[in-house]
Amino acid sequence: MKTKKISKLSQVILLFIILLTGCKVSNSGNSEKGFKSIFDGKTLNGWEGDTKYWRVENGNLVGEITPETLLKTNSFITWKGGEPADFELKGEFNITEKGNSGINYRSEKLPDIPYALRGYQADIDGANRYTGQNYEERGRTTLAYRGEIASINPQSGTWKPEDVRAKVQRNAWTERKVIGSLGENEALKTKIKSEDWNTFHLIIKGNRLQHYINGILMSDVTDNDLINGKSKGLLGVQVHVGPPMKVQYRNLRLKQL
Repeated sequence: MKTKKISKLSQVILLFIILLTGCKVSNSGNSEKGFKSIFDGKTLNGWEGDTKYWRVENGNLVGEITPETLLKTNSFITWKGGEPADFELKGEFNITEKGNSGINYRSEKLPDIPYALRGYQADIDGANRYTGQNYEERGRTTLAYRGEIASINPQSGTWKPEDVRAKVQRNAWTERKVIGSLGENEALKTKIKSEDWNTFHLIIKGNRLQHYINGILMSDVTDNDLINGKSKGLLGVQVHVGPPMKVQYRNLRLKQL
């Protein structure tokens, strides 16, 4: 009798492990449901950018500035597949120590500057001073620093570019309010690997903009500014004015909500 009891207990434990493992596999599969690759790892098909700075290498989308190709303005390579509104974007990045880059979304092209975008950006830099924060390129500048939950105040009326600039101080939007914390900036910085591959996950739904790095929520913005905010737009990645640098992106997957 004792032997049979042990045998039945073992079977129950084994069945529990199988079910638990099955659930984990199922959940992992569901987390990728609906995602589609937007970069084939072989060509720049489906993307538009200056090939002086952008190429495909070893399966990666590479942006590089050399001493001979220093920039006067930030340069983007833009996905030509549409203007996503609500979406999730996943991928990986690897950037050199002096590099500066970012992932733009809900953005628009500038008519007078080639390969330039204006709009929301998930910031990335090699020193990890800014990585994870929400920065609006050529707009309201910093909306949330790393570790912040921020709410952007509603605005009204007609705004000109000079009106927007007047509301910026120390490279941050003055019409924003920090309403919570995701952790200390420096503590979150330790979760980001230098000159190595990191994952990113952007969850952009309605007026809520969440930036995750390595599975950790780094910034969370609720944009109540219907005048200056955008509900849809272009996706692109950046090489920034500055010293020679190299940034690499891979496994770019988009899920439109």
